[in-house]
Amino acid sequence: MQSLQEKASEWSGVSQNDAFEIDNTNLFQKLGLQTFINLSTNFYTRVYDDEEEWFRLIFANSKKEEAIQNQYEFFVQRMGGPPLYSQRKGHPALIGRHRPFPVTHQAAERWLHHMQQALDSVTEIDADSKTKMMNFFRHTAFFLVAGDELKNRNQGVPCKHGASKPAAV
Repeated sequence: MQSLQEKASEWSGVSQNDAFEIDNTNLFQKLGLQTFINLSTNFYTRVYDDEEEWFRLIFANSKKEEAIQNQYEFFVQRMGGPPLYSQRKGHPALIGRHRPFPVTHQAAERWLHHMQQALDSVTEIDADSKTKMMNFFRHTAFFLVAGDELKNRNQGVPCKHGASKPAAV
């Protein structure tokens, strides 16, 4: 059975080595806090203005300002900065924190579309850093899809890539 990381690599087209290339450069030191705030603000402005209602509805119960803060604090922490996210919210536990949301292949692609546009619009981020970040984001998005499909299988919900497994009684 494939691990979630292996599925993420298969579905995203990004190897684990490329996905975690962000660990070889301290992007927080290189780019600074304000760059991550700008990236997350730009990203969530796009998400909350998305023309696709199904996608906007995923975020309907979230406050935009809180979503921005959660994201930039996670990015800062994950990319070499202080543990802002963990200090405020505890361990990131990405799969668990995304459990209430439908993290499908379609949703991941839409999320990545907005993140690519946000990355492209933040001029403080150089091309090499954008590539490293996008590889990490793409792999992580599909890691969450794999986690969501595992959750659905365990609950007996049919999923796109494989048969469902009945929930335990």
